[in-house]
Amino acid sequence: MKLNDEVKKILTERFGRDTLIALATESNGKPYVRTVNACYEDGAFYVITHALSNKMRQLAQNPAAAIAGEWFTAYGKGVNLGYIEKEENRRIADRLKDAFASWLNNGHVDLQDENTVLLCVKLENGTLYVHGTRYDLEF
Repeated sequence: MKLNDEVKKILTERFGRDTLIALATESNGKPYVRTVNACYEDGAFYVITHALSNKMRQLAQNPAAAIAGEWFTAYGKGVNLGYIEKEENRRIADRLKDAFASWLNNGHVDLQDENTVLLCVKLENGTLYVHGTRYDLEF
């Protein structure tokens, strides 16, 4: 099913803030999964990460990505949006800086480093469970 207003609201309530999700990538036929801080908006999850990380190297070779969170799984494509401080990233970067404010400036992330990038996982299909109801979604 295409996303309706009810499902959009549920996804935004569950994931439209700093949320830990599992992010899976693939390299040489092997799956890799890690937990990342992410924020959902309009059919995509956004992550602040390092351009030279394993996940970004793997996505550069094969953009297929899968995510799993609170009673939700989905797959799509990972897209490197580039340096977080680029003008075209300002809107989503500001949103993420606000969502991740509790830990963003703890020394783990250097926003001045041009290798600090935005990863967008553009969702294609997913499954959402809400109070025993299963929704098979197309984004």
